Amino acid sequence: MTEHTNTPEVRIKLWDEGDLGLLRQLNSPEMTVHFGGPETEEKILARHKRYHEIAQKGIGRMFKILLLPHLEVVGSVGYWDQIWQGESIYEVGWSVLPDYQGGGIATKATELAIASINSEKKHKFIHAFPKINNPASNAICRKLGFSFMSECDFEYPIGTIIRCNDWRLTVEENE
Repeated sequence: MTEHTNTPEVRIKLWDEGDLGLLRQLNSPEMTVHFGGPETEEKILARHKRYHEIAQKGIGRMFKILLLPHLEVVGSVGYWDQIWQGESIYEVGWSVLPDYQGGGIATKATELAIASINSEKKHKFIHAFPKINNPASNAICRKLGFSFMSECDFEYPIGTIIRCNDWRLTVEENE
């Protein structure tokens, strides 16, 4: 395994009851510029409940991102079951707090989430849907080997249609 001196050391840990504060930080106007703006407190509480229960229900996993060596909580990454164009897929998404953006944390954390997906192998494909004018998230898809499929309209959050790029990665096969 090649060591990169500039690669951040991160871990991902399953989302738990104590992560509501992180979700509130991720709901700031700056963090939601690509998602139609901040959600109401009621929607944040419902999202927190979904994030906490997703693994228990067997429909995905949500993680907080921890930056080593001090285990600072710097964002979230996760994946969940989705139906896209009539096919069952994994959808993956990530978000890193502003003070930690640009250093490769989201790329590394998403790589770890993909490793978790590859251990499950429930669906054939992983899709990511970054907004077309979100260069950082689109760059993460390229770095991680996703294939650009097309531009598309996508609903996120529920009730908001945004113009996205559809990126797809094949789940690793058993050898």
